[in-house]
Amino acid sequence: MRSCQYHDVRTTLTLEDDLAARLRVEAARSGVSFKQAVNQVLRTGLAARSQKKPAKKFKVRAFDTGIRPGISFDCASRLLDEIEGPMHR
Repeated sequence: MRSCQYHDVRTTLTLEDDLAARLRVEAARSGVSFKQAVNQVLRTGLAARSQKKPAKKFKVRAFDTGIRPGISFDCASRLLDEIEGPMHR
C-alpha cells in the first residue's frame, strides 16, 4: 500500500491589492503567517464550493385568481381603469 505524501509547491502568485490586504488582516487576526492565511482561505473556499447543494427545481403553481373573464393583465393602466374607474389616477 502506497502512502500519499504532500509536498509544498513553491509558486508565484499575483494577488490584487485588496485581496492581499484582506489576507494580511486575516493573518494578523489568526496569528498565523501570510502563507498559512493564504492556504487556510484557499482550503475553506475550495471546500465550500465542493459542498454546494444543487438548487431545488422551481415550480410554478397556478391557481384561480377569481378575475372576471375578459379582463386583460397586458396593460396595467387599462386594467386599473376597468377595476377602479378612470378616476384612479
